[in-house]
Amino acid sequence: MRLIVGITGATGAIYGVRLLQHLRRLGGVHTHLVASSAGWLSVKAELDLGRREVEALADETHPIGDVAASIASGSFATAGMVVAPCSMKSLASIAHGMSDNLLTRAADVCLKERRRLVLMVREAPLNLAHLRNMTAVAEMGGTIFPPVPAFYQRPQTLEQMVDHTLGRVLEQFGIAHDLAPQWQGWPAADASTVS
Repeated sequence: MRLIVGITGATGAIYGVRLLQHLRRLGGVHTHLVASSAGWLSVKAELDLGRREVEALADETHPIGDVAASIASGSFATAGMVVAPCSMKSLASIAHGMSDNLLTRAADVCLKERRRLVLMVREAPLNLAHLRNMTAVAEMGGTIFPPVPAFYQRPQTLEQMVDHTLGRVLEQFGIAHDLAPQWQGWPAADASTVS
């Protein structure tokens, strides 16, 4: 399986980096990484990691300006793409079919080829332009997947919160993982107290 991972300049670079780490560890997925210049800035600012360290986590990396790369063509078969995190600028470019760099072109290819596209959009609060762009991508078949933490698993660390969300993202592609246990429901004793 080939999977494209995009990293943009929105806060939340940990999602893209940990996604690459987990995919390498789990095996069976050939990753293609493309990051925007602002994405690399976020990686450095938020995680204190250099570009080479992150690129080493992917099987292949592509410069953002290389619109002739393999992932820019529909004839290059992939399972789809995750943009983690996805900035509002990249969302807008994808929603309007701009294909103005390799990241947005690869996303456009996923939409036109009816492949899974998961955008981990990151912004708050949302204005009407953001909401309309999300609606446009959803109407084209993309999945809007904000990295919203879940607390019912009682995470103890930031990494556990991130990994729970990434586990849900991997499930969008049918990728088995060990990042978070599946919800089994409330214990019977606890459930009986809920009215």
